[in-house]
Amino acid sequence: MDWLDFVILAFASFRITHLFVYDKIMEWFRAPFFDEVKIIEDHGKEETYIIPKKNGIKGFIGELLHCYWCTGVWSAAICYGIYVYVPLIGIPLLTIFAVAGIAAIAETIVQRWSE
Repeated sequence: MDWLDFVILAFASFRITHLFVYDKIMEWFRAPFFDEVKIIEDHGKEETYIIPKKNGIKGFIGELLHCYWCTGVWSAAICYGIYVYVPLIGIPLLTIFAVAGIAAIAETIVQRWSE
């Protein structure tokens, strides 16, 4: 593996992790593994918290998706597996995710800089 492939894997893993843990487009995927809990805060405002389910495989996956460090490890492993075992399809797909990851980081920097 050369340095460019490593960078592509790193950014692809970052983007895929962010996609599954944070992005609104994947809420449908996360929903079965979380419960919504409504709590009235001290100042009287009702807040809704999303917490992982408590038991079983849904609880395990909920904990995994709740932790971007944990999801990142699995994302990296899957990206590497794709890179090694299906490079003809995997490398272009991983490159797309890597470019999207770099773009997301650049957009975050631009947004913060312009505030």
